Amino acid sequence: MPRAFRYSRWDGTQAHAEMGSDDVLDEMADDVLYHGDLNAALRRMLQGGFGDVKGLRELIDRLRRRRQAELDRYDLGGVYDDIARELREIVGQERAAVDQAEQRGRASGDPRWREAAESTASDRRLQLDLLPPDLAGQVASLREYDFTSAVAQERFERLLDQLRQQLLASQFNQMADTLQNLSPQDMARFKDMLAELNQMLEQRSRGGEPDFDGFMSRYGDFFPGNPQTLDELLEQMARQMAAMQALLNSMTPAQRAQLESLSNQLLEDMDLRWQLDQLGQNLQQAFPGMNWGQGYPVDGTDPLGMVEGAQLMDRLGQMDQLEHLLRSATTPAQLAEADLDAARQLLGDDAARDLERLARLAKVLEEAGLIAQKEGRFELTPAGLRRIGQRALADLFGKLDRDRLGGHPVPDRTGVGHERTYESKPYEFGDSFNLDIERTIRNALARRGAGVPVRLQPDDFEVARTETLTRTSTVLMLDLSLSMPMRDNFLAAKKVALALHALITSQFPQDYLGLVGFSKLARPLRPEQLPEVSWDYDYGTNMEHALLLARQMLAHQPGTRQVLMVTDGEPTAHLVPGREPFFDYPPVQETLDRTLAEVLRCTAAGIRINTFLLDATDGLQAFMERLASINKGRVFSTTPDTLGSYLLVDFLEGKRLRRSRPA
Repeated sequence: MPRAFRYSRWDGTQAHAEMGSDDVLDEMADDVLYHGDLNAALRRMLQGGFGDVKGLRELIDRLRRRRQAELDRYDLGGVYDDIARELREIVGQERAAVDQAEQRGRASGDPRWREAAESTASDRRLQLDLLPPDLAGQVASLREYDFTSAVAQERFERLLDQLRQQLLASQFNQMADTLQNLSPQDMARFKDMLAELNQMLEQRSRGGEPDFDGFMSRYGDFFPGNPQTLDELLEQMARQMAAMQALLNSMTPAQRAQLESLSNQLLEDMDLRWQLDQLGQNLQQAFPGMNWGQGYPVDGTDPLGMVEGAQLMDRLGQMDQLEHLLRSATTPAQLAEADLDAARQLLGDDAARDLERLARLAKVLEEAGLIAQKEGRFELTPAGLRRIGQRALADLFGKLDRDRLGGHPVPDRTGVGHERTYESKPYEFGDSFNLDIERTIRNALARRGAGVPVRLQPDDFEVARTETLTRTSTVLMLDLSLSMPMRDNFLAAKKVALALHALITSQFPQDYLGLVGFSKLARPLRPEQLPEVSWDYDYGTNMEHALLLARQMLAHQPGTRQVLMVTDGEPTAHLVPGREPFFDYPPVQETLDRTLAEVLRCTAAGIRINTFLLDATDGLQAFMERLASINKGRVFSTTPDTLGSYLLVDFLEGKRLRRSRPA
C-alpha cells in the first residue's frame, strides 16, 4: 500500500528538526572570522540565539514582562479582605443574637430577667463597639469575648483554625494542601517535625551526619516535593520561608505590622512559635543567598490571600533566580544549572526548549569534533577549520558561473597523469600501465570472437587517459592593517583565505599554500590560525616585509610559484637596518623604492605577483601599475562582494592554463 501524507501550514507549534553541529558552526562562522574569537562568538550566539532558537536577551525580556504583569495585577492588601469580611459577619451575627436575647428578656414579664438581659446586652454591645480597628486586635478581643451566639462562636473558632493553618501554609507554601484541616494530633506531629529538623540543622553545623532517611520515613507526608537529600529538603524550605519574608517585605509598614501581630495571636503556642523562629534563623544562616531582604512593588487590584501571596513571592523569587542565571551565563555549560521545569512554568514550553538547546550549544559542537576545550577555552579542531573553510568556499563558488569553472581539463592534452578523464588509448611503451580492463577485453573479443578463455595480446591493451597536472606553490598575503576592518574589508579577505585553503587541500593536495599576514610588520601564519587571526591595532602596510617572507617561503617549493596579495592600501612602511619598521603616511619615496626592490627580487626568482585591490585609491592604483609592469603579474580592482570570485577564478584558470606545461 502506498503511504499517505498530509500537509498543513506551520503555525509554530509543530515539532521541528534540531539544528545539527554543521548548522550551528555555520551560524557563527562569520562572527568567528571577523572577531577571531571562538569563545566570544559562542557568547554572542547565546545572547542573540540562532535559527529559530531564542537567545538569552529575548528570554530575559520575556521574563521581565511576565514579572511586571504579576506585579501590576495583584494587591497584597487583599490578604486581610477575607478575614475582615468574615469578622464583620461574625460580629454582625453576634449583635443579632444579643438583640434577640434582650428582646426575650423584655418579653418574659420577669423584671429581674429583663434587667439582667438589658444589662448583659448593653455590656456586650459596648465590647463589640470598642473592638480595635486592626484585625489582630479584633482577633485578640474576640478570643476574650463571651459570645452570646454559639453559632457565631463556633464560626469564630473555625476561622482561627483556618487562619492558623493558612499562616503555616504561607510559611511553607508547597505544603499548603498538607497543612489544611490539621487535627490537634497532626499539629503535634508538625511541631515534632520542626523540632527534629532544627536538631538536624544543628547536627549538620557541628559536622555530624543527620539521619535523613529516618526523618523522611516519619514525616515524609509533609513534603509533597519528595526531596531526595537533606540539602534538597532544606533548599526547598529555605526558598518557601524566603518567599514569606518577601511577602512581608513587600507590604506597607502598616500591613506588615498587622500581619505580624495577627501571626502572634494565632501562633500562641510558644513551642511552635519558637521552632518556627529557630528554623528561619537556621535556614538564613545555611542559605544566605536566598535574598531574604527582597521585596517587590506589588501594585495591582486583584486581592490575594496569605497562601496565594506567598506563592506569588515564590514565583517572583524563581524569576529572579532564573534571570540572574541567564544574565551571568557566559558559556553554554553554565545554563545546564537552569531549572527547566521552573522555566517551563514561568515562560512556557518553547522557552524551556530554547534554554535546553542553548545549554547544549557547545556540547553539540564538541561531540561532532568541531571544537575542543583546552585550558578552559574552546578552540576549533582541524575538522572545524575544514568545515568553516568549506562553507566559505561553497559561498564563493555559489556566486560563480558553474559552466565557466567546469572540471578544468586541458583541451587536447591527454596522456599520463593523475586525474582520470574516463577515456582510453592503445598502450604505448612508457605509458603508465593504468589498464582499462573493459576496453582491453572488448578488443580481444573483437579480434578472436566470443569464447573462453579470453587470450590477450599486446595490441589488445588499452590504458586510461588522465589529465596532465602541474603543481602550484602559492603564498597568500593578507593585509591585517587597521584600515581593513575600518573599511569593512576584513571579513571578506579572511573568508577568501579560508576558501583558498579549503580548495587547495581538498582539490589540489599536492599544491603548496603559505600564508603571510602583514601590517606595520609581516608574519607567517599557519592555516589553523586563520579563523582566530584578527587585524592589528596598528597603522602601516609593510609590503616589503611581506614579499620578503613570501619569497623565502617559496624559495624551495617546486612548480609554478605565485603570490596572491589582498590589500586596501599602498605601502606605507618598510624595514630599516635591524629589521625595525619605519612608517609614514603618505608614503615616503624610500618606502616605495624598497618595496619595488623586493618586487624585483621576486620577479628574478620567477615568482608571479597577482594583486587584489579593495577600495583602490589613485595612489594605490598607480603604485600597483608600476608593480605589474615590473613583475608582469595582474592587478584586480575588487570589492568585498567580488573579491572571492576574482581570486578563485584567477587561481583556477591559472591551474588550467598551466596544465599544458607539465612541471
